[in-house]
Amino acid sequence: MESQLGLIEQSFNVRYSSLVRDALDSLPDSFTITDPSISGNPIVYASAGFLKVFGYSKDEVIGRNGRAFQGPKTDRRSVMEIREAIREERAIQISLLNYRKDGTPFWMVFHMSPVFSEDGRVIHFLAVQVPILKRQRRLSGCGEGRNGINLCQDGAGFREPVFRCCRRDVCLNSASQPGPALSQYSVPELDYPEPEVDDPCEASDLEKRKATAALNNILSVLMNYSELTGRLVSGKRCSPPRAGLLGASLTLSLGRIKQSFVLTDPHIPDMPIVYASDAFLRLTGYSRDEVLGRNCRFLSGLDTDSLTQFQIKECIRTEQICTVRILNYRKDRTPFWNFLHISPVRNATGKVAYFVGVQIEDAGNTQEKHGLKPDRSQFGTVAAVRVAVRGSSMSASSS
Repeated sequence: MESQLGLIEQSFNVRYSSLVRDALDSLPDSFTITDPSISGNPIVYASAGFLKVFGYSKDEVIGRNGRAFQGPKTDRRSVMEIREAIREERAIQISLLNYRKDGTPFWMVFHMSPVFSEDGRVIHFLAVQVPILKRQRRLSGCGEGRNGINLCQDGAGFREPVFRCCRRDVCLNSASQPGPALSQYSVPELDYPEPEVDDPCEASDLEKRKATAALNNILSVLMNYSELTGRLVSGKRCSPPRAGLLGASLTLSLGRIKQSFVLTDPHIPDMPIVYASDAFLRLTGYSRDEVLGRNCRFLSGLDTDSLTQFQIKECIRTEQICTVRILNYRKDRTPFWNFLHISPVRNATGKVAYFVGVQIEDAGNTQEKHGLKPDRSQFGTVAAVRVAVRGSSMSASSS
């Protein structure tokens, strides 16, 4: 978990100015930011508003997937719609039943949008959550006060606001102004009867607009602070995706594989790396932005055997599997023996789409350089990558 927290820290520091966290912390909205390039698409930022609404601390949220806030009555179809939006790298706004830390369910507007880099790659997903208040019910003897809230007359002559919430039915025993009760964060703090969660709850136009406005405002903050680092982001894909960029769906599938590996694209000049696993980044000491787009030769050094390099090149040229032991170098230039297994990865049509290289750090017990047999874990990694690539290509062809 500690190593993943390092990747989460890099997720923000590389892309934005160091001041962006202070700017985001000042916003009142409930929102999270996730990184699909890190295994499990974890939350890399959670706003103070989110922590207040859901009842968690920051340390309990960072690094977790949004599934952690779903529960037994969360609609599976809604969850699938969100997953489909992630796969297609598009925005979605939907009513969703989520759960707080204490287990109480509540309805909210869930508005999610991808955040794109200059080269058209999805680097983050931004999700805004707005708790839903249902439209007011008409009661006999009730008039309608300001702000569209029904007012009912009690026996003592007081006029009290009555509104129905998708979480609970509410009747305030007070003649005070209704404003605080309608606040986004004060509603969950009131003592309500048991929640009504069985029926779907539709958000009002006002709540939908509130979610959209909050999302656009947060995007503008991210865009402004990305300008300070020269790594611009946008809520829209400003240019076609660069050749070799992986979609969010394939990236998420590959992120579930825990071993150290890279995926390279043989159809692009110099066969650059298009995906690097979290374990590879830990092994080599590089950040993801320092790896993507480079040929694997950057791991070589003065004492790397040129004959082994030639063997790798020939296996790739002939689209064959190979396993070698090669001396590579980490970012800090410390050498390590890499027990490397390389295999072509074919798409659903049978054509070679990528090459996968699976690394195991060798303590130096194996002296042979040729005729080696891959480790069982390397076979498993290659099989998992093949399933992910074929599944992604089949989904793309059917959509």
